[in-house]
Amino acid sequence: MTPEDELIRAIVDKGYPEEFGQVLAGELRSENAIRRMTAYLKSSGPLPPEQIADEMLAICSERDRWAQRKASEWAQSRVNEFYNR
Repeated sequence: MTPEDELIRAIVDKGYPEEFGQVLAGELRSENAIRRMTAYLKSSGPLPPEQIADEMLAICSERDRWAQRKASEWAQSRVNEFYNR
């Protein structure tokens, strides 16, 4: 079973339509983010859809900050290489 399928199953188990899970998986994009969201859903009790969406946005924000930090580190290493020539 793919991480997307697990997320969709977790959403359906919470009583929401499959399409909600598909939207979440599409927004989360990365396998790690999808697994984090699935773990959150499985470890929690009943949740309103707004809280699920808020958690999805928090995971996306954290993922985007990580990607931005890695890009910045890469650019800084290139600048350092240039200066050290």
